[in-house]
Amino acid sequence: MEMFKKSLIFALVFLLALAVPVSAAANYTYSKVTASNGVVLHAMKASPNDIKLKAISSNLKNQSSYGINGGFFGSGGTLLSIAVNNHVPAGGGSIGELYKGAVNVGYARGTLVWDAKASKYSVQVVKWASELNVSDKSNYWAQGGISMRLNSDSTWKSQATAESIPGGVNGTASGRSALVYNSGGNIWLVVTNTTCTPEQFRTAIKEKIGSGTLVDGIFLDGSGSSQMKAQTSTGQAIEVTGDGRTVYQMVTFK
Repeated sequence: MEMFKKSLIFALVFLLALAVPVSAAANYTYSKVTASNGVVLHAMKASPNDIKLKAISSNLKNQSSYGINGGFFGSGGTLLSIAVNNHVPAGGGSIGELYKGAVNVGYARGTLVWDAKASKYSVQVVKWASELNVSDKSNYWAQGGISMRLNSDSTWKSQATAESIPGGVNGTASGRSALVYNSGGNIWLVVTNTTCTPEQFRTAIKEKIGSGTLVDGIFLDGSGSSQMKAQTSTGQAIEVTGDGRTVYQMVTFK
């Protein structure tokens, strides 16, 4: 009888372990905040060493990976922004090949770089991944977007305009995405589905993310492309699906 009880307890514990969702927050922490200007931010706080850039072909809700949408893309799924892991384009091919993640097509644009060897972030305005200044080309990642210049309220608009931010600095969009980092080495993957301008999104991030420690970041693709798949620490599913469209690159976790 005693053996039966032990076996029953073991079986119940095993079934409970299967029933309780395993939190995806092992390598990130999800939060949702509302800024004073009404912009709702969904954020995933992580270590840069856990970040991976990935080529996909679906809405994020259909991905097994957690994360947010990445850079810009064109018809047929061509990648128009740098997305490189250890000097290898996320879309495959060579570092000098177009439309695979090796180039910010058409423009020199703000590209967020994590130099793992130097343990250092930077935002470098480049066109080609081969132009990036890193300590070790086999140990970094780089995601292209549009410069946010979080440390310069007086010049960010002119820089974003020079980088041809879609819709312009005063345009509204139904969603926006960003990567931002702070002086403590953390990175946040941020998405909103609030209709807002780049300035409103940027202001909300400065107010609500990083408790005043943010250093810089980049805007990613926005509007209906702004998507997130995450889990809370209790296993609740979080899905921001944009307008339902397919996207072709995401920022995810190793």
